Amino acid sequence: MPSIMRTREELEAIERATLAPYAMKSAESRGRHHPEPEAAYRTAFQRDRDRILHTSTFRRLQGKTQVFTVTEGDYYRTRITHTLEVAQIGRTIARALGANEDLVEGICLAHDLGHPPFGHAGERALNALMEGHGGFDHNQQSLRIVTELEQRYAGFNGLNLTFELREGLVKHHADHSSDFVPAEYLPGQNGTLEAQIAAYADELTYNAHDLDDGLRSGLIEPQEVVALGWWQRASALAGVDDPTPSDSLTRHRVVRKLIGAMVTDLLQETTQRLAALNPPDVDAVRRWHSPVVGFSAEAQALNRELRAFLRERMYHHPRVIRMSHKAERLLRDLFKVYLREPRMLPKRRQAFLASLPLHRVVCDYIAGMTDRFALEEHARLFDPRERV
Repeated sequence: MPSIMRTREELEAIERATLAPYAMKSAESRGRHHPEPEAAYRTAFQRDRDRILHTSTFRRLQGKTQVFTVTEGDYYRTRITHTLEVAQIGRTIARALGANEDLVEGICLAHDLGHPPFGHAGERALNALMEGHGGFDHNQQSLRIVTELEQRYAGFNGLNLTFELREGLVKHHADHSSDFVPAEYLPGQNGTLEAQIAAYADELTYNAHDLDDGLRSGLIEPQEVVALGWWQRASALAGVDDPTPSDSLTRHRVVRKLIGAMVTDLLQETTQRLAALNPPDVDAVRRWHSPVVGFSAEAQALNRELRAFLRERMYHHPRVIRMSHKAERLLRDLFKVYLREPRMLPKRRQAFLASLPLHRVVCDYIAGMTDRFALEEHARLFDPRERV
């Protein structure tokens, strides 16, 4: 009688038989920093994904915001809802292209682990405070979390993820512009197709969903979006008579079609590039002179228009600027007080001072905070009426 349970070896055989030649197979991984016995019924990339899901850093994403601070309400997207949406879209793209869904999902789930509280305002504040001390970048921080800062195993720091997942975090830029590629991660080469899929899934997700949140919040007026090329295309696909999103149902219909149109364009353009390149293996994808995954020229122009619109009408909105400045002042206060008196750091954080500079230890601690914890910690340290 055949076994009902599929072993890891059987799952790896299914990958070899069903994934495209250019897909990254888990059995062909370059491995982990610290050798470990393989799992009985999970592939290497499935284990990566599961390790990320069980971290405290991943759980804290529910309390970290995208654009709106936690005090603005609980209807807007947080880092964890954004991350889950990116993973869902990434898996859809991966399945359609014959890529490894588990690797894509793992990269998507880990890509925002390094974000500090208060979104990009928090990142700007920490980067300024770390000037002369290595700066702060959330992509670099994501890598540090999975390789150093998470402490869940007796034999090593970090999560001991596979090379391919770590590489996906290092090369998490849809425009392939990052200059942060340590020698270990093949600088000058593309990431795997899976890494590229994760990067583009992130880009199209935050563009569409920031637009959705901007409309929901009232920062963007309904009549302002009707001239956008993407909105016009999505409205036509949705079959709405009036493209002005004057009610929530219309907005939902058009945003759904907007995401669908973006994914469709990405799949069609990437399929054409793959057909022209006809990569026989993963290495051919790595060596190609440019990313294999991407949008058509027309969609790239529409994306630039949408990003410019969001930057002007949403990210530079007076309400968002006020939130950002409050957040930056709060994090500066916390940073300076911990720097002046590091004994106020938790004992577990003080232990890192044996191997890391004080500035980096303070930065790591603040970067790991949720919005609410940062607000409460600021009150405990600066408001005499609050208990410490």
